[in-house]
Formats: sequence, structure tokens, C-alpha cells
Amino acid sequence: MSRILVFFFFVIPVFLSAKDVPILKTRVLDETWTLHTDFVSALEKQLKDHEKKTSNQIVVYLTPSLEGENIEEYSIRVAEAWKLGQKGKDNGVLLLIAKDDRKLKIEVGYGLEGNLTDILCRHIIENEIKPYFKKGEFDKGIQNGVNRIMSAIEGEYQMPVPKDYSHLGPLSFLGELSYGSEHMPIGLKIFLSIFIVVVLGIFTYFATITPYIGWFVYFFLFPFWTLFPTAIHGANVGSAVFLTYAIGIGLYKLYLLITPQGRKRMKRYGVSIGSGNGSGSRSSGWSSSGSSGSFRGGGGSFGGGGSSGSW
Repeated sequence: MSRILVFFFFVIPVFLSAKDVPILKTRVLDETWTLHTDFVSALEKQLKDHEKKTSNQIVVYLTPSLEGENIEEYSIRVAEAWKLGQKGKDNGVLLLIAKDDRKLKIEVGYGLEGNLTDILCRHIIENEIKPYFKKGEFDKGIQNGVNRIMSAIEGEYQMPVPKDYSHLGPLSFLGELSYGSEHMPIGLKIFLSIFIVVVLGIFTYFATITPYIGWFVYFFLFPFWTLFPTAIHGANVGSAVFLTYAIGIGLYKLYLLITPQGRKRMKRYGVSIGSGNGSGSRSSGWSSSGSSGSFRGGGGSFGGGGSSGSW
């Protein structure tokens, strides 16, 4: 009896609150009324011609919101309900866009996972679709994404060869952290650079003239003088800034510590390192297609392949 009560009170409400899967009528389904009808018609024709030529079924679905659902779970539920692709070939693709949630997913059928890999789907989302979505140009982002999906299926679209940062030696890992720095607007780069130099400069000054805790602050700033410049200007600049800081400030601290001139300079800054005076360290202080049709899935199946993202 208790199991039945648990089922009614906890399991049934989950099914009742699940977002509905719409009826598949066209290859371009826009429940947000974002896309222009001429664009929808042209894209519908492109997808229809592609299916006629290759038997691959590609569907674009725009929905206002996922209504609290996980996009990975909802996209696979939609793809399975629509049975995109041909039975036995499983050659269907779903491009799902939740506009208000700012999320999207490329769901790939079993038969196309060889060419349209998860990594390649991720690359298409991040580099071919999201830049347009961020500017509100949904038609361009969708068109670009569909074109790249088709090219990937045909083996004509490949990911760019990653840049080689082996010349940076132990700092070659910074290449993975510099992703997207080349797309940052120059104005934003300048602003962030000035802001970071000012903020880190204050802490660096403290680390330089303070004899004891200054060494801790000096090493503590290593990741900040590395990651921030790398994220803004790329791995080469980031490694150069880090080495300049690590070597330059380190040598200067040694100069202040072990030379008479350095000791005098520290006294001028208001910092005493002698043991006889008893003084401690001081420091200064981011349209639904209006036409009805009889289009339907061909019986393809999916297993969760593809990728998702947000913008």
C-alpha cells in the first residue's frame, strides 16, 4: 500500500509536469515565432532536398522554454518520439533551441555518430551557432549550424587543427586555457588589461617590499598573473607575462633582501627588516512554419549522441 502511495504522490506528478512533445509536421518548427516565414520556407526546402538526396532527416525545433526540464533529457525524448531518420539507418539529427533558456542541443542518431561526433557537435555549437545567437541573429546562427551539420555528415567539415603550444614547454597547457581569446573585442581586452594590471599591481607592490609575508603573496599571485593574461591575450602573451613577473619580481625581491642598497630602499618605503629595532613589516597601502504537412519521422533511433550548449 505504501508503494502505491509513493507512486501516486511522487512518480505521477513528474509525468504530469513533463514538457509535452509537439506533433511533428514540418522540418522547421518554430514555437517562438522568431524566424521569418521566408527563411522558414527556404530552410524547409533545403532540409527536404537534403533528405531526398541522402535520406538523412534533419529537423530544427525552436521552443520558448524547457519548462524546467534538462535539455539533454528533453531532446532525446523529442528525437525518440519523432523517430527521425530511416529505420535501420538511424540517420536523423535534431537541432533543438530553447530560446528563453538560452540553451541548444544537437541530437544525433546512431547512424551519423561516426561523422557527426560529440566533439564536432560541440565545436559547431560554440563556433558556428552561438556567436550569432549572442547577437540575436537566430536565422543566421541556425542557417550556419545546419550548413555545418550537413557538411560534417558528408565529411566535408572538419574541426580546425589545434594550435601547437609545445614551444612553451611546461606552460604548454595554457593553450587549452586561451580558447576564445581571439574572439574577444579589442575594447574589452584593453579595459580588462588595465583593470587587472591596476588590481594585481597593488598586491604585487605589497609582495615586493614586504620581507616575510611578501614571499607568500609573491607565490600566491602566480596563477593570477598567468591565467588572466592568457584568457585575454592568448597563451603566448600569458606565458610571457608570467615569466616576466616570476623572474623579474623574484630577482627584485632578492635584491632588496640581500644588498645594502636594497635594504636602504626598503627603509625608504617604510619597511624595516633589521632585528634590533623590534619593528615589524609595514606595507602601504558576462516562427513556427505556418503551413501544415504530412512530414514524419522514418523510424530512426537515438542514443544520446551530440552536444549541448548555452549562450
